[in-house]
Amino acid sequence: MRKFLIALAAIVLMTSAPAFAHCGACGTDEAHNHDVEAASADIVGVASSAGTFNTLIAAATAAGLVDTLQSVGPYTVFAPTDEAFAKLPEGMVDSLLADPEMLKQVLLYHVVPGTVLANEVVGLSSATTAQGSDIAITVSGGTVMINNATVVKTDVMASNGVIHVIDTVIVPSA
Repeated sequence: MRKFLIALAAIVLMTSAPAFAHCGACGTDEAHNHDVEAASADIVGVASSAGTFNTLIAAATAAGLVDTLQSVGPYTVFAPTDEAFAKLPEGMVDSLLADPEMLKQVLLYHVVPGTVLANEVVGLSSATTAQGSDIAITVSGGTVMINNATVVKTDVMASNGVIHVIDTVIVPSA
């Protein structure tokens, strides 16, 4: 599995958009609307078509969360990229995949019920996740952190919520 993740990371292109650019869908500071395009795709569809969330989609499938993330919602997902999963310690992904309940708890820790757009996130110091625990939100020098993860892209709209891309998998405290 580790070799698979390394191979995925090698072929995945990360966006170089500044954190909290106005348009999270394309990473520019220009005001324009991608909602018409995104309105037909749910969170799973948007993440799948991006090509940078293959591990997240595989994990959501293994944890039985795909149907939930395709439901009405709305949801805000702080979505770790394939590269974020590749940064996990050796064997952790395999360990999580072998324990679907623990995997589910880790993934739900990345989901906040409701739609929380970037301009709202920056005004928060924490948010309660679908897992039940709070995540810490800090803003410093234009960089937004969710626990120890940096938000690298924002406001990627889906028909049932919004995705904010993060560079690190966040794990709830025991």
